[in-house]
Amino acid sequence: MALETSADSPAPLRQISTLIGQYVGRLGAVWVEAEVASLNRRPGKCFLVLRDLRATLSIRATCHVSILDAAPAPVTPGARVIVHAKPTFYEPSGELSLEIREIRPAGEGELLAQLERRKQLLAAEGLFDARLKKPLPLLPRAVGLVTGRDSDAEKDVLQNARLRWPGVQFVVRHALVQGADSARAVITALRELEAGGAVEVIVIARGGGSIESLLPFSDEALVRAVHSCSLPVVSAIGHEADSPILDLVADVRASTPTDAAKRIVPDVREELAGVTAMRGRAAHAVRRLLEHEAAGLAHLRSRPVLAAPHVIVDRERMLVVDTRDRARRALDHRLGREQDQVGSHLARVRALSPLATLERGYAVAQRPDGSVITALDQVPEEFGIRLSDGSVAVRTLSTKEIPHA
Repeated sequence: MALETSADSPAPLRQISTLIGQYVGRLGAVWVEAEVASLNRRPGKCFLVLRDLRATLSIRATCHVSILDAAPAPVTPGARVIVHAKPTFYEPSGELSLEIREIRPAGEGELLAQLERRKQLLAAEGLFDARLKKPLPLLPRAVGLVTGRDSDAEKDVLQNARLRWPGVQFVVRHALVQGADSARAVITALRELEAGGAVEVIVIARGGGSIESLLPFSDEALVRAVHSCSLPVVSAIGHEADSPILDLVADVRASTPTDAAKRIVPDVREELAGVTAMRGRAAHAVRRLLEHEAAGLAHLRSRPVLAAPHVIVDRERMLVVDTRDRARRALDHRLGREQDQVGSHLARVRALSPLATLERGYAVAQRPDGSVITALDQVPEEFGIRLSDGSVAVRTLSTKEIPHA
């Protein structure tokens, strides 16, 4: 029922505030589309100001941080959102606000949320694994380029690559790079270059644009085609801030088409400077090595053994001569001593020899068979007498025994 008041019987302000709060409290939760004018995140709770998309009207809103974190896409100031909220009225200050229960991105935010979900699904399959990235060749014999016909991206890649390495060869495949059929066209061009066998790396290039215009380069079929490509693929889509899903699956992500040209071929001036520097370092290293070896040889030559090598030979020769002389002296001494012993033994033998006895005037009587006669009873009729210089045959005339003294 309407409140009855008059100038004579006015209602207190607190009563009006209470009635407004009761009325607002009977309202259920509503879906509201607005723009986030500001956002203040505090522990456990977030404070937002929502602004109408056309009018200057704005209203405060609150939500738990978990609701903000559960949003499909990040909520930032300036983003369009759709919120499910219940209106509340704070009586002490008479302020109307919204208690947010769910928040969703709208417009571009919804598009980003869809791309984020697709990105997460593809990442879960391992399509973005860094271990699967193929390295770029140092100097490809030919480069495949997929881009729009007569586009600035094509000119940037070709001109900058040829400035860096004039001899680089390109195989260009023109394709639609915007619109519903562009992803299919890029896939076709990619597979033609891969099957041709003439190129060693493929660049997919396009100039900058809005999120909607770059959507084909986040197409799932194109992402899977690049992932299965046997050749390394360089993504050069848009400006540095643009990041389609193609950038994540490509083997190399270039921030711009110009950057792609710098990545696929080396700079001939830098390479020549590097070769010159390496030759200088190599020559210096060789000189250092020669100087080191020459110093080593000089050190070896300064040693006595090499400075006068004949000294060792002379010393060893003198040692051999000295040893030989000692051996000769020792041998002469030994021979002289043995000769003296032999002479002594010879003199001793000669002294004991029967021949020496015979030379002193003795004779030996022998039978015809050569045996010595030592007694009278052994004397035959005929026998021989052995002298020092011969023998005499004798006949026995008589015998006479002589007794011992």
